Amino acid sequence: MEDKSSKSRAKRRCSFCGRSEDEVGFLITGMNGCICDSCSEQAYDIVQEAMKQKSGKAGDLDMNELPKPKDIKEFLDQYVIGQDDAKRYLSVAVYNHYKRLLQPVTKDDVEIEKSNIIMVGSTGTGKTLLARTIAKLLHVPFTIVDATVLTEAGYVGEDIESILTRLLQAADYNVEEAERGIVFIDEIDKIARKGDNPSITRDVSGEGVQQGLLKLLEGSIVNVPPQGGRKHPEQKLIPVNTKNILFICGGAFDGIERKIAQRLNTNVVGYSAAKETVKVDRNNLMQYIAPQDLKSFGLIPEIIGRLPILTYLNPLDRQALRNILTEPKNSIIKQYVKLFEMDGVKLEFQPEVFEYIVDKAVEYKLGARGLRAIVETIMMDVMFDLPSRKVDSFVVTLEYAKSQMEKANLSRLQMA
Repeated sequence: MEDKSSKSRAKRRCSFCGRSEDEVGFLITGMNGCICDSCSEQAYDIVQEAMKQKSGKAGDLDMNELPKPKDIKEFLDQYVIGQDDAKRYLSVAVYNHYKRLLQPVTKDDVEIEKSNIIMVGSTGTGKTLLARTIAKLLHVPFTIVDATVLTEAGYVGEDIESILTRLLQAADYNVEEAERGIVFIDEIDKIARKGDNPSITRDVSGEGVQQGLLKLLEGSIVNVPPQGGRKHPEQKLIPVNTKNILFICGGAFDGIERKIAQRLNTNVVGYSAAKETVKVDRNNLMQYIAPQDLKSFGLIPEIIGRLPILTYLNPLDRQALRNILTEPKNSIIKQYVKLFEMDGVKLEFQPEVFEYIVDKAVEYKLGARGLRAIVETIMMDVMFDLPSRKVDSFVVTLEYAKSQMEKANLSRLQMA
């Protein structure tokens, strides 16, 4: 009887792939069949993808289900400290993007046009973080691309169309979904025109890229290589209409404050006007940014016109850096506490350590990125030693933080 039952077990096969019990990890037995571990994993992925597509279509939403601008801003507030102006612009832009997707066909022929955004702010103020955070909330395909790798067609680098290739990938190559997506183009300032006279040299990663972006921002049908431009020249191109794709651009525009200061000074003449310049906040010139400053920096007028909404991010003051360190849901300190929890260690910081970290971040002028670099420097030795030791808790004291910072090579944190 035992031999017979063992033979019957050996003959059991997966009802999906047909492999026997000996050829798979294990079989899950149901009333009328079996499924192997491999097929069950694939089935899980298929269900997850189907649920994602079902909940991810903006066309399935109605106006009552759309997140309102205040709701979007409240969501951003949980992850990003400060920058209320930029959050308001982003919230309204995303909300209006949804409404454009749902606008009914009416007899008045009024068609809502998209309003692309450009965000300007110094490094470490949260431009990319805002984009990544808002992607968590969206019901449309979203992708972040880096403008620094873009070049004109035929040169080493990525073609302009690679932006839409990534959006297609985010939409699982569903063209209809991709045509309603949102693209965040980071480091847009790196494609600024290198000089006032474009005929001197071929500006293949500057003005040439800006010219290529025009058709994407304005709205046109672009033939997109699904696997990227040059590695698969035989692939069939996919036409994508960019009319309903919202573009959000961000850049540090390092040095644009000088352009703003020049404009503010040259626009005033006479004694009465000179008194007005006293009111200008010299510590935050970015708040006075205007389209002509972007033109002076090197963006061509055509691309500025296709990015009609211009907003800025404030430089982070000491209080903002202190809040960023501990308050957001994914704050730096909470991330390290979580890392140590996974090793069974309770990590604590003395309050004085937070003040010390913020002082160093202000000194190095690296914004929020400087906070992570400093915490990483302080915690490196602990992260190396503790996993090998049986320790239940560890407290980071001010003395320990200072000793670690003094021991480290601080020159790599400081800006040249």
